[in-house]
Amino acid sequence: MNYYIVMQGHSYEEEKALGIIWSQQKDRGNNVPHSWKRMLEVSPGDRVFHYVHGDIVAISTAKSVCQTAAKPDGSNNGEEGYLIETEYHELEKHLNIKSYFNEIEPMLPLKYSAFQKDGNGNQGYLYPCNELLAIKLLELIADLNIYEEDQEQLEFAIGPVISKEHKNLIPVIVEAEAEAKVKLRKDGQKHKETLAPLWNNQCALCGIDLPAMLCASYSKPWKDSTNEERLDPYNGLLLCHNHDALYVKGYIAFDGTGRIHISERINEADYGKYSIHPKMRVERKEENKKYFKWHKKNIFV
Repeated sequence: MNYYIVMQGHSYEEEKALGIIWSQQKDRGNNVPHSWKRMLEVSPGDRVFHYVHGDIVAISTAKSVCQTAAKPDGSNNGEEGYLIETEYHELEKHLNIKSYFNEIEPMLPLKYSAFQKDGNGNQGYLYPCNELLAIKLLELIADLNIYEEDQEQLEFAIGPVISKEHKNLIPVIVEAEAEAKVKLRKDGQKHKETLAPLWNNQCALCGIDLPAMLCASYSKPWKDSTNEERLDPYNGLLLCHNHDALYVKGYIAFDGTGRIHISERINEADYGKYSIHPKMRVERKEENKKYFKWHKKNIFV
């Protein structure tokens, strides 16, 4: 199960009426932009968030694999493109991205993000949506379309009258959110099981070996990793909760030799509080190097 964000704009109404998403195949330079080619990755059952003029306005479920076809209504003069059949579920209350951007931004990937740093949508058509971002969008959508409406019904004694579309939307949101959370949990457990033995089942910095105190810390975060990188045991290291927080937030990093680098954001006089010192190093493996390098370049501040 994968998640995507489709940027539709003026094409939303016609594609919704046809029950599809559709993109061109090649641009004027005979190239295939990544946001069009990504249509080939979609599988039946995948979820799609529909972005139109600043808002998420619908959620759909892919009903087919990508096929080469012209738009059924002939609006593109018979030009063949990438077509996927989808089942649309419109939101009664749209989710405005800019209004919630402070909550959404931490989940955005550094590469191929659907949204810019100012909250506006990027140009293109289909963008990946990692599970963390999908869960956040679904939580916000649920707050607007389920819990808020239910509260209004209680306050004004309107009763249990809910539209047919609303009834259909609830299971879509609940199922999509559950699927994303299950995938995160299972992949996280698998990652820790394969990573921990590489570090002798103890914190790579301080040696704590109590399982409940240890985390499989990603060097290249989940939101920025491919499916293969997410399960690569060399993408990260085993750390206690204290050192995990420092690593994930970019207060510490490691170079190609395994030597620690400490951010200037931490006062040298406070090193003892965090159980760190400049001579620390981890016994890294050769396969760790590319991930340590990515982390030091993109996360360490």
